Amino acid sequence: MKKLLKTNLDTLFQAIASRQTLYIPVEDAGKQAAFIPYAPGLVMSGALNTARSAKDLFFPQVESLVNFRMDGKHIEIVSAEAEAKPFVLFGVRACDARSFDILDRVFYDAEPQDTFYAHRRDLGTVVTLACGAPEETCFCTAFDIDPAEPAGDVSVWESGDFYLFRANTEKGEALLRDLPLEDASDGAADAAKDAIRKITDLLPLKDLDLTPFGAGKTQTFFDDPAWASLSESCVGCGTCTFVCPTCQCFDIRDFDGGKEIRRYRCWDSCMYSDFTQMSAGQPRPTQKERFRQRFMHKLVYYPDMHEGLFSCVGCGRCLQKCPIHMNIVKVIRTLGEETK
Repeated sequence: MKKLLKTNLDTLFQAIASRQTLYIPVEDAGKQAAFIPYAPGLVMSGALNTARSAKDLFFPQVESLVNFRMDGKHIEIVSAEAEAKPFVLFGVRACDARSFDILDRVFYDAEPQDTFYAHRRDLGTVVTLACGAPEETCFCTAFDIDPAEPAGDVSVWESGDFYLFRANTEKGEALLRDLPLEDASDGAADAAKDAIRKITDLLPLKDLDLTPFGAGKTQTFFDDPAWASLSESCVGCGTCTFVCPTCQCFDIRDFDGGKEIRRYRCWDSCMYSDFTQMSAGQPRPTQKERFRQRFMHKLVYYPDMHEGLFSCVGCGRCLQKCPIHMNIVKVIRTLGEETK
C-alpha cells in the first residue's frame, strides 16, 4: 500500500503523464464529466461518474477500420488502425471496472478476437477510485460489485488528507514503481471502505432482487404481457445505450470520399428502428420488441452465454439520463414481482 497527500495529486499526474498518456475525468462548462488527456492545470472532477462511461477509451464511439484507395480498376487496401501507445486511465469507478470484464468476453476472449479493442486493453492501465459518496441511483451491489473495493490494475481510496494506492496486477505495480509515493500500512484503507459500505447499506436500490432473472429464463419472460406497458412511453432515442458502460452493439459503414473510401464502425443501438435491418425488413418491427431485446439481453441472453454474468453493472446512468424515466430498475421490479 502507498499513499500520497491530496495536495500533491497534480505532481503525481505530471509524473505519470511524463511516461505515457494519462486520462482523467474533467468537467466541461455544463458540469458533465468526461475522460480527457491530462494537461497541467486540469482539475480532476469530483463527480461520481462520467457522463459517458470509461469504455470509450477501449471501444470508441467511432473508429476507422480500413481505407480503400482507388485508381481506375486498381484498389489499394490501407490499414486505418491508429498507432496505439500505452496509456493510463485514472479515476474509474467500480461499476465501470466491472464493465470491462463484460466487454472483454465479447471483444477480447471470444474468437475471432477484436484486435482493435484487444490492443487498447493490452496497452491501457486502469486506476480505479473507490466511491466515497455513492448516489441514490447506484445499484452496483445488486450485481455483487463492491464500490469500496474497486478492481482494476491499481485501486485508490480517499482517506483524510491522503490518497491510498494498492497495485492489483503487474501493470499496476509497474505504474506505481518510481512514482512520488510513500509507504502506507496494508490496513490504511479499512476505515474508508467501512464508510463507503455504510452509505451503500442506506441506498434505496440496495435490495434490488435479481433472483428471478439470469440464464435459462427466456421462456419465463419473453412473452410477458408487461412488455407492452413498460415500452409504451419509450421514444427509442437510444440514450440508455449510449451512456451504458456494457452496451457493445455497433454498425459498420463506408464513407466515399471520391478516390478513397473509409470503412469505419460506430456505436449502434438495439432501440433504433433500423437496427439490424435487412433486405427482408426489420426483424423487430415494433418498439415493444426493440425495448424487450435490450433488457432481455442484459438480464437473460448475456447470462445465458456467459456463465450467469449479467450485462449490467448498476452504474445508474440510464436512471439519470432516460428522458421518460423508463429504466432497467423498473423492468426488474415489474417483471420480478410477477414471478413471486
